[in-house]
Amino acid sequence: MALPLLSAVTSPKRLIGDKAYDVDSLRRWLKEHRIKAVIPSSANRTVPYPLDRTVYRRRNLIERLFCRLKNWRRSATRYDRLARNYLAGLALIAVTTEWSK
Repeated sequence: MALPLLSAVTSPKRLIGDKAYDVDSLRRWLKEHRIKAVIPSSANRTVPYPLDRTVYRRRNLIERLFCRLKNWRRSATRYDRLARNYLAGLALIAVTTEWSK
């Protein structure tokens, strides 16, 4: 599902992902589109790819964001059927939640 999602957005400078996204097809697609892959190599790779650890640490911010969103049952279970209602709920959560760095 990564390729359809990446095709739908404007071209980013880099893609930060976990080891689950360490596949040659995705890395090849990213290279063709001049997107830097910041993905750690899986344990079964004989020659690991280089990893920019300072950029990879930023992934933690996104993980914490989703953990905070999951504290709200409405967003975690996706009760809303319409995308606009779901996005409105996320906006409400973002406004009422304290975000810290």
